[in-house]
Amino acid sequence: MALTRAFERAVDQLRHDAAFADVEVVAHSAHHRRDTHALKVVLDRPGGADIALCERIAGALNARLQGYDEPYVLEVETAGLDRPLTKAGDYERFSGCDVKIATTLAINGQKTHRGTLSGVRGTNVVLRMKSGELLIPLPTIKSARLEYDIRADLRRAKEERKRHEHNA
Repeated sequence: MALTRAFERAVDQLRHDAAFADVEVVAHSAHHRRDTHALKVVLDRPGGADIALCERIAGALNARLQGYDEPYVLEVETAGLDRPLTKAGDYERFSGCDVKIATTLAINGQKTHRGTLSGVRGTNVVLRMKSGELLIPLPTIKSARLEYDIRADLRRAKEERKRHEHNA
């Protein structure tokens, strides 16, 4: 368990490390599996995180965990296209994006809601849906993720190509 506490401290130090000032630790976890620890960090940064950043972060964390005899596997990954939304500020930052939100309580008879984020109003996340606007109380959100719609992206790209060809 000393390794788990050291990992928590290392992640906290990472958040305050000037070398990684633009890096956001979206989520992290530590689990004991059989005879090893599974340590995971999910990162993001403005403009997106890449493999080189993950390698730098992994190196920094490994250096901070040196000296612990307990075996561990460290996984450092980017938040990805289906980035989890973990803080109230995320709902403002990703306003206009499509999301999937799971709630602990049923709202309008459902615990899963899909729509477009419209930010936060008071203590509620505002979700635009085909049926109208839905207010979801922040404390009832179990999980939330961005939803990437490749078909919509391809349609937009196709329309843009047509406009470009038409104007050329």
